[in-house]
Amino acid sequence: MSQLISNYRFLDTKTNAKNALLVAFSEHVKELRQRFFQSLINITLAIIFFFLNIDWLVQMLANIVTSIKFIQLAPGEYFISTIKIAGYGGLLSSIPIIGTQLICFILPGLNKNEKDTVLPLIFLSVTLLVLGIFFSYKILIPAALAFFINYSSQFVEPLWSFDEYLNFVSLLLFTTGITFEIPMIQIVLGLADIISSQQMINVWKYVLVGSTVIGAILTPSTDPITQVCLSVAILFLYAIGILILRLYNK
Repeated sequence: MSQLISNYRFLDTKTNAKNALLVAFSEHVKELRQRFFQSLINITLAIIFFFLNIDWLVQMLANIVTSIKFIQLAPGEYFISTIKIAGYGGLLSSIPIIGTQLICFILPGLNKNEKDTVLPLIFLSVTLLVLGIFFSYKILIPAALAFFINYSSQFVEPLWSFDEYLNFVSLLLFTTGITFEIPMIQIVLGLADIISSQQMINVWKYVLVGSTVIGAILTPSTDPITQVCLSVAILFLYAIGILILRLYNK
């Protein structure tokens, strides 16, 4: 009889533990869903904001090169271009918000010292985003455009489609902004104990090859200057992520 009672208690304890695990998992899924929709709302509002203030953004992008005449090949080309630019701007500006939501999601599983790093990480995310945009706007895009202009200047007069130009510039700004968030991704993975800084060092050869491939994929142009600059930037950012994780003994 006592053995039967003991087995019943064991099964009851096991059932309670299983139910508790299911409840905890359900709560995590619910929280993740809420944070996803919050991020989606922020992205939507950012896109609307940029679309309503599109003139100054288009002017900023057009000022990168002043020696080119732009043409519109179709009646609705400029309108479609502004929608694309607003979309890129909304997504790009929302990256820190998305990163914040992700950090807050894993926050309950962190210790006190790691929780104290949340605000610095958010600041780092915004800083990296701004640096990525600045790097692309001042270095990558002018270098790529100068390459194409000089390469064809002897035989072809540059007369570019405004839509194609804005696609080129916007995509390069967007991809560079995302690329500069590499240290943030490393830090989040390190704080979550998914991968350590030592493991990141051990795969440096693969990162070297990967940075070259990513540089070729993310740059919308085929010029080697842009690809090399972005590849070097990726390696530098990867090293920064490792150093920061080293400071937190991760």
